[in-house]
Amino acid sequence: MTRAYVDDVSAERLASLQEQNLELSRLAAELRNEAALRTQFLSNISHDLRTPLTAIITHGEILRDGILGELTARQKDSVGGIIGGGRQLLDMIGEILTYARGAAHQLTLTRTSFSIVSAVEQVCALSESLIAKKQLSLAVTIEPELPPLYADRDKIAHILGNLLGNAIDFTLPGGRVWINCSRGASTERGYVMLVEVGDTGIGIAPEHHELVFREFAQVDASASRQHHGTGLGLAIARRFVELHDGRLWVESTLGQGSRFFFTIPVRSAP
Repeated sequence: MTRAYVDDVSAERLASLQEQNLELSRLAAELRNEAALRTQFLSNISHDLRTPLTAIITHGEILRDGILGELTARQKDSVGGIIGGGRQLLDMIGEILTYARGAAHQLTLTRTSFSIVSAVEQVCALSESLIAKKQLSLAVTIEPELPPLYADRDKIAHILGNLLGNAIDFTLPGGRVWINCSRGASTERGYVMLVEVGDTGIGIAPEHHELVFREFAQVDASASRQHHGTGLGLAIARRFVELHDGRLWVESTLGQGSRFFFTIPVRSAP
């Protein structure tokens, strides 16, 4: 085999590799553009849907409150169903909009100093009607003398609301849900606050523990499933926790309830 022949083969291989690299670069650019367009579409459509949906809910509340005249009991129940369905859709649209912002790297933290007690009380108050409707018992345990958090209060409340909402949703009537807040492990910068949201619900099989945190994932993806949603709630909650340099995970056994934990580093306000 001559040196010239070897050089020709090497040149051909090099040219082929360069061509393949160019093709891969082109495909990668196309995928990035498609992802950007999809994210922009989700953001735009979510924003545009919220305005008419909010108007529907507002007009439903006007009818329910009798501002335009008294309704019969059956009419009030029907209007209440419209309002409840509208709020559920509004929450789902909010999740899609939050996901779109996260995919576009537009999520930021607005840190303030606040007590975790106030955030827990807010979330529990918003969930009172659902807890009463399912005849669940709610227990809240907060370690005394926990210092205030310097974090994004709205995002912490969103995390708590999502976890408590899931606990209520997946627990059968007569069951228990709870929230525990305590001082967690020490770190180089201090320590973390550990928050647990648990339930006595249907539980999650070990092989699905990470699946529940994936975007758009559903453990039961069948059309007949009892629990509906976008599949974004836990993915967004984990994103919010990670923005705070914390961690979110689950401990659960199928049929024996679930315990979701997240940590938030305790920092002093500047």
